[in-house]
Amino acid sequence: MRILLVEDSELIGDGLVDALEFEGDRVDWLKDGEAALHAALTESFDVMILDLGLPKMDGLEVLRRIRDKEVAIPVIILTARDQITQRVKGLDSGADDYMVKPFDVDELLARLRAIKRRYHRRMSPQISVGKLLIHPEERQVWFAGRQIKLSRREYDLLFELASHLGKVLTKQKLTELLYGWDQEVESNAVEVHVHNLRKKLSTDLIATIRGVGYCMRP
Repeated sequence: MRILLVEDSELIGDGLVDALEFEGDRVDWLKDGEAALHAALTESFDVMILDLGLPKMDGLEVLRRIRDKEVAIPVIILTARDQITQRVKGLDSGADDYMVKPFDVDELLARLRAIKRRYHRRMSPQISVGKLLIHPEERQVWFAGRQIKLSRREYDLLFELASHLGKVLTKQKLTELLYGWDQEVESNAVEVHVHNLRKKLSTDLIATIRGVGYCMRP
């Protein structure tokens, strides 16, 4: 999953980034409400972990605004505000779950897995493009009747292109989806993944739009 973590505590943020990345998730960590709102409205994430006591804009206000814009990202509130009224406000504002600090990281990871299961159930059971068949829930890929073994990032790249069939995704956008914002990435990382996918699947499956990015054609 690509996770948007919004937390102004360096100690908590560092610990969560380490734990989430160990689980194989991609994490973008922001530390104020205004940046979080902008990211949620302009980028694509699978889940947001949102603190409430944030600089520049309170977390509840961030949540209200993204729901007003009908952004459907699942949100887990993570906060020191433990009053029942605060929990009710958070859930009524559109949160999917609520955890009070101090919290157990294993419990947070379990709640994220529950959200992931719900997310997968909402997804189409499979994506079919010509000879290509993707089963999102099992992260399995079949081509011309054969199961194809892909690395995690090869699968994520293929899934994004197949999910946006006919749409050109820029190299920058794909890099952010695969790696997040803060990781240092080789400039040709996306090209390498595309090259590997073409070798494993078909040279005609992914089109290069010169100077822009890549596209999977219907």
